[in-house]
Order: sequence, then C-alpha cells, then structure tokens
Amino acid sequence: MEETRIDKIEKSSQLIGRAVVSSILITLISFSPILFLTGQEHKLFSPLVWTKTFAMIGSGLVAIILVPVLMTLFLKGKVTPESKHPVSKFFTWIYGPVIRWCLKWKKVTLALALALVIGSVPLVINLGTEFMPALDEGSLLFMPVTLPDISNNEAKRLLQVQDRIIKSVPEVANVLGKAGRANTATDNAPISMIETIIILKPQDEWREGITKDDIIRELNSKLAIPGVINSYTQPIINRINMLSTGIRTDVGVKIYGQSLDSINVLAHEFKKQLEGLEGVADLYVEPIVGGKYIDIKIRKDEIGRYGLTVDDVNMFIETALGGMNTTTTIEARQRFPVSVRFAQDYRNTINQIKNLQVQTNNLGPIPLSSVAEVNVTEGPPMINSENAMLRGTLLFNVRGRDMGSTVSEAKERLEKAIKNLPKGYYLSWSGQYENQVRAQNRLMVIIPIVLIIILVVLYFTFKSMREVLIVLSSIPVALVGGAYSLHFFDVNFSVAVAVGFIALFGIAVETGVLMLVYLNNSLYFKIKNHTTGQVTNEIIEDAIYEGAVQRLRPKLMTVLVDVIGLMPVLFATGAGSDVMKPITIPFVFGLLTSTIFVLIVLPVIYAYVREKELAKRGKIEHKLLED
Repeated sequence: MEETRIDKIEKSSQLIGRAVVSSILITLISFSPILFLTGQEHKLFSPLVWTKTFAMIGSGLVAIILVPVLMTLFLKGKVTPESKHPVSKFFTWIYGPVIRWCLKWKKVTLALALALVIGSVPLVINLGTEFMPALDEGSLLFMPVTLPDISNNEAKRLLQVQDRIIKSVPEVANVLGKAGRANTATDNAPISMIETIIILKPQDEWREGITKDDIIRELNSKLAIPGVINSYTQPIINRINMLSTGIRTDVGVKIYGQSLDSINVLAHEFKKQLEGLEGVADLYVEPIVGGKYIDIKIRKDEIGRYGLTVDDVNMFIETALGGMNTTTTIEARQRFPVSVRFAQDYRNTINQIKNLQVQTNNLGPIPLSSVAEVNVTEGPPMINSENAMLRGTLLFNVRGRDMGSTVSEAKERLEKAIKNLPKGYYLSWSGQYENQVRAQNRLMVIIPIVLIIILVVLYFTFKSMREVLIVLSSIPVALVGGAYSLHFFDVNFSVAVAVGFIALFGIAVETGVLMLVYLNNSLYFKIKNHTTGQVTNEIIEDAIYEGAVQRLRPKLMTVLVDVIGLMPVLFATGAGSDVMKPITIPFVFGLLTSTIFVLIVLPVIYAYVREKELAKRGKIEHKLLED
C-alpha cells in the first residue's frame, strides 16, 4: 500500500515536471527584455525582474524537488478525489456545461474569440503613448523665465511677489523660491530663471473636487505677469530630465546651427507653428539673445596722447569693475583671497563707468571715456553648445493629452518648416520623448528575439510545432484584455505598461502550457483505455472535456494567486501607485481574459485541430509529455 502511494506520487510528479520547468523558464525568459533596457527605466524596473526571477527559481526548485518529498511524508490516509472536492465541484458545475457547449459549437466559439480580438484593434490604434506615467511627488516646481536683462533687485522683487501670490492658494502649505544659480559651480542658471518649490497640503485638506491640474490652472491665472513665462513641473522629475537630457520641461525641440541669431529666428517660427496645439502647455523659447553687456573698446589713437598703453587701460578696467586679487589672508588653516575694486556707487550706471578716473603718468587723472568707448550691447545671455554646434531650444510641457500623439502632431506642423531649414541647421526632439523613443526602439528589437527563444523552448517541450502555435494563440487574447483595460481606465501606453504586458505574456503562456499538457495526457489515456481502438470525434471531445474539467482547480489557483496578490496594488492610492497601477492594470485584466481563453477557447482549438488530423489521416498521434 505504501509502495503504491509513493509510486503514484512519483508518476504524478513526472507527469507535470517538464511542464512546470518549461512554464517557469518561459516566464523568466519573457521578463528578460526589461533587463536590456537602459537609462532610468532600467534602474526603476530591473529590481522587479531580479526579485521575480529569484523567487520563481526558488519556487520551481521547491515544487520539483521538495513538494514530492513532503507529499510522501504528510499525504497519508484517505485522499479526497478531485471530483468530490467542494471547490472543484462548484467550479465544475459552472464550467462543465460551458465547455460542453463550446465543444459542440466550435466555429461560433472561435468566431466570438476572433471578434473580441478584432474589436480591440481600434482601441490599440487610438491608445495614447508616453515614456513613464507621471509620479505625483506631492509638490510642484514653478520655473518661470523672465527677460535676460532683468536686474538683481527686480528679480528679487518679482520673486517675493510670486511667492505671496502662490501662498494665497488654500492648497499650498509652504513656498520657497530662488532666482539665479545656487552657490555651486554645477548650477549655471541665469538670474532670469526662477525656481520656486511649492509644497502642497495633504490631499484630504484640499477644497472639494479640486485636482492638481486645477491648482496649476489657478496658479497660472494668478501669476500672469507681463514679461514672465510660466512653467510647472515637479522637483524630482525636473532634476532627472535636466541631468539626462538637458531639458527642464517634458519635451524640447533642440535647434542646432552656426549662428545664434538664426537659431533664435527659427525657434520663434517653430513656436508660432505650435501655438494652440492641444496638449502643449508652457510653450516658450529658451532665451538665446537679449543679454546686456558693457562693451568697452579702447581707442588706440587716443591712449598714446596720455602716455598710456592698452595693458594699462585693461588693467584699470579689470581692477575697477571686476576686481583684482591683491593679497591672501590666512586664518588658522584657511586661506582667503582679498580682491579690490571700486565701490558699487561708482559703477552703477554707464555714465559713472565713463567717468571713472584713469591715472596717467604726466597729466593726472582723466575720465575713462577719454580713452575708450563705453556702450551697452546686446548678446547671448548664455551660449549653449552640443556636439560642437550652437544650440537653441523650444520648450513645452504636455498636459491634458498623451505625449506621443502631441509630439506626432507637433512634428506634422513643423514638417514643412523643417524642409526649409538653412544648410547646416537641423533639429532633434528631446526630453521625456527622447527617452520614450529610446525605450520603444529597444523593446522592438529585444521582444522578437525573446519570442523566438520562447518558441524554441516550447518546441523542445512538446516536440510539435502545431502544439506550440496552439499555446501561443493565447497571447493575442491576453493582450486584448490588457488593451480593453487600458481604454477603460484611461491609461496611456508607457514603459510601465509594457512591463505589465511582458509579465502577462509569461503567465499566459504558462497557463496555456499547463492546459495543453492536461489535454494531451487526457487524450492519451482515453485512447489507451478505449476497448475498440477506433478513435472518433466523440472520444476526442470526451477526452478534452475530462482534461479541461478535472484539472480546473489547479489552473484557477495559478491565476487567482496572481490576481489576488496584485489586488492591493490595483486599489492603492498612496505615493508610488501612479507607476505601479499601469503595470498592474493590463496584467490583471489581461490575465482574466487569458484564463477564459485557456479554459474555453484553447480546448476548442485543440479539439478542432485534432479532429482535422483524424479526418485527414484516419488516426491521431498521442503520447504523454514525459515520454
């Protein structure tokens, strides 16, 4: 009796051992494209892949090695048959008549499945795209840009006015702003660029019905100050964008060329083309010209009269305006350079600079205007270069629309202007859109390679290309469920959604493999135990019914464990849920449609293929998977 029990456990383990290994291997392979991503998407999602990989390897070893041993130790006494298990009886009571009807009306079932797939095509085509779903950081970064020649005093006054207006909004808890650059060599911000961090109150303290977009619109209307261009983002994503792409908004059009003046003209032309485009917000041209400079030209024909040289005048200008290091003071272990220059009151205006007294050897002090021309000229406030070319930028954020369609329409508007660009000038799209294109192009290369590898694994599992194609037929329906869910929840396609689909793809194939193993083995035993030896369509359908119904509980357990485990993420509302929900939504709902397909449509496809084989050859091939 003991030997019989151990023998049955051993045979049962062998029966599904290869299928379990193949399913786990396919799931791991399907997740591998994420490891080949680059940039911030790799840093964000690779820990998820490694965690899942090691967890599945551990679970596979436990299932194959440890579980059979534990069964021999603890699975004793009377074992309840599957047909008498209360959970199995309940689901069989629902599932049995459905699968019988579908096996009877195969063409109708396949037509309905095909209609479900075709119906999702318009949804997939019209699906919005973006790089990553926006993570709500709980705060805003207000980055207005004013005229490049703004003075320090005016920038300070403007900053104080803006902070008071922002603080008047009820949802704002604290405001902290700065103009110009921080006290660090890595911050090259001009005085005309203001950064204000807006800390918002907890959402339960907001006015009823108001959203973050409503707060931004209210702030934008209150901060409509002449000469100031408003821009809103979030602190963390702004720093990531600036470090990775050099763009401080969602999207930037970089214009390269040889002349800053020409680049400025082109940038303003492009701006006119994009004004009024749906989804484009905070549109402005990064200031390229408009900076004010004091231009001092030494009059060489005059300095000789006073016994001066060019070096003498340059030395005076450097000392008077810029300051000259005269000595170094030492305090303990610290050294401080000491510079000397004229006081602020002597160099505040152009006339005061012109009247600065230059000391001569024989004629005493003379005004600077006697030996030099002092004028205010216009030039670039900051010279940006990239790839050894001068660069200007047209910047905008995307709000109220997905990034992919917004940029696509913007490209269409600029298409004619791009064709007429002068020789030596070209443009490129940057910001989050640059990351989106990079990630999409990489996935388009990696995913087909992974599909080929999975196809090879399935072939070595079933030794039949026909059965491989039957398993892979579950993928479109799984993707259909994800597409319908994205449309229902109004979620744009992003790298996070792609991760959800990749995870879904592995589980869909896994459940398909298990179902096909049960169907193959059920058909094998049905034909083997059939007394007459004559195989008919009725025998095939009975075998498929038994293989599908009798193993219903383990298949449902495989799916329900994944769905129930992800429910907390699906209904989460806290910080980070913005990124995790787009992964979970297509996975959960795609898994539901995939399960329905595997339980209903896949047996029908299998029956249809086997009956066609019987009609063509007069017999069917049948074998156990472990053979």
